[in-house]
This record gives sequence, C-alpha cells and structure tokens, in this order.
Amino acid sequence: MKKLFKLLAVLILSVTVFGCSGEQKEQLKVYSWGVYIDPSVITEFEDKYNCDVIYDNFDSNEQMYTKLMGGESYDVLVPSDYMIERLIAEGQLQQLDLTKVPNFSNLIEGITDLPYDPGNQYSVPYFWGNVGLLYNTTTVDYNDLETEGWNILADTNYQGRIFIYDSERDSFMVALKALGYSANTTNEDEIQAAYAWLTNVNDTMSPVYVLDDSIDAMIAGNKDIAVMYSGDAAYIMSENEDMSFYTPNEGTNLWVDGMVITKDSEAVDLAYEWINFMLDEDVAARNSSYVGYTSPVQSVYDEMSGVGGEYEGNIAYIPRLGYVNDEMFRNNETIRKEIADLWTRIKSS
Repeated sequence: MKKLFKLLAVLILSVTVFGCSGEQKEQLKVYSWGVYIDPSVITEFEDKYNCDVIYDNFDSNEQMYTKLMGGESYDVLVPSDYMIERLIAEGQLQQLDLTKVPNFSNLIEGITDLPYDPGNQYSVPYFWGNVGLLYNTTTVDYNDLETEGWNILADTNYQGRIFIYDSERDSFMVALKALGYSANTTNEDEIQAAYAWLTNVNDTMSPVYVLDDSIDAMIAGNKDIAVMYSGDAAYIMSENEDMSFYTPNEGTNLWVDGMVITKDSEAVDLAYEWINFMLDEDVAARNSSYVGYTSPVQSVYDEMSGVGGEYEGNIAYIPRLGYVNDEMFRNNETIRKEIADLWTRIKSS
C-alpha cells in the first residue's frame, strides 16, 4: 500500500511539474511594485515563451531590499533609481548586454544615461515621473499652491484635509525642498530643519499617512490635497475630473523605476526577453494605460499624451523633465538610516 501511495505521489508531481506534454516549463521570478502591470501582459509573455512567471509585489524599495538580503531569489527586480545605485555598488546585479534589449532604442532620451546608472549598464527604465501635489480644484485655491508650494502642507486652512505618502525619502524631500535645500543634502543642520518642518506638519495639520490606499480615497474626494506620485495622480484625474496635479516650483524628485537582472538569476536569457518585451510598443502602451504611469517608450508617451490620446490634457502624465530645481535621489546609506529613524519618530509622536 505504501508503494502505491508513493507511485501516486510521483505521478501527481510529474503532472504538476512537467504538465501534460511532459515538458518542464522554465520559470521567471519577477519582483515589482503592486499594481504596476497589466495582468494580461504576464499571460501573454507566458504563452509566447512557454514559461511560468512568478510575479511578487513589494510596497517600498526598502522592503524589496530586505527580502533580497534575506535570501529570497528573483530574476528580475524593478527598483527605483537610488536603490539601483545601491544594488550596483553592492554587486547584486548583472551588467546588461543591451544588444539583447533591442527595444532600448525606443526610449525617451532624457531618462537614460542618468547618474545612478551611467550608460544604463545595469538597468532599463520601466516607468518614470515626479512627486507632486494632487489637489481638489473645487476646494483648494490655486493661488495658495503657487505662493506656498510645498508649504501648503503646513497651511492650517487645510488642516485635517491632507494625505502624506508614507515614505521617509519622499517626505524628507518635500520638507527639504520647502526649506530651499537639496533633496540629497548631507548637512546635519538642514536634515534637522526638515525634521522640525515635518514634525510641525504632523502636530498641526493632522495628516493621514497612506500608501496605495490613497488612490481610491482621492478618487472619492476624501481629502483635498495629497502628496502623490505623478502616475497615481494621472489615474485619479482620469477618474475624478475635479482633481488636478501641481509640481512645486521649489523643485521635486525626478524618479525612474528600472528593470534589472539579479546576479544570481537562474533564467538570464528569459529575463532579457522579459525586459525587451516590456519595452515593446503595444505592451508598453497596455501597461501605461492600465497603471496610469508614464511610459519610457517615446512613441507610447507621444500617443498617450497627444491629441486623442488616453491622457490628453492630463498634466500628471507629462512629468517635468530638465527643471533646474528637480533632483534624482542618490544613494547614501548613512543619511537613509538617519531619516528612516527620524520618520519613525515623527509618526509616533
């Protein structure tokens, strides 16, 4: 009887692993942000390359990093610029052969060859954008935005009416820019000033700290102002005509999320196919339409934002590029740890 059970177990395993055809499918493990891809694209890739895609989500770059350092293995990651810089420095990524990514030539020139990865030796852009202020045009005075910029988050006229994205990097960027400092400062006095600014906002404005749950809440009009990524803002604006997007003149973060291949990938060739597939014009358009974030593919960007495009007239879909006061985050582990600790203190006060 035990032999019979063992035989049945082997047969079941064979069907599970090899399928009806007897052929074992190659597996690709992808780790990316939540709600960052059209699910039909995954299915199409699996069918085209006769493989299985294991697609996991993370909420922050730091969560992704912790899981990776904990021993979890993936083939493709989609971290942000400053985290890509860190992973490169720590030897966690494979150097790319861009001849295996022919669709790289389709990309917007201004978001390639940037300081976090010169020459795109390790990463290929997936989505890009700014951080700004989503606001309700019926309840927020545009003149307040123009005159106060980021400091509108400390304007008591809007007390209890704001969402702040629960990210220490973005929140400290907002405070530093509001005070006229660099988002990448290493000056301790400036960091402490930003800490005091954020503490004041926390103590006087009754902000609600949110992640992706702010999307549905702002579509419903639950708050008047939200610190938000441009892609989420573009989607919300397409769902609620009362909402608009403002990028303060003091400057903001220009960010790029990129696709990378881990040093321990066991499916390198398939990882290259995935990256190139995501830059295919049709696939990139479907992803951008589904998610609302700005495509790095020039033709898709032009079509989406142009006359008759899905995001025509949607200013959040057209991130600010080349503005003198805007910056990309740079990796600095000492500063990262400090502001993470200060951010915890702010929220617990």
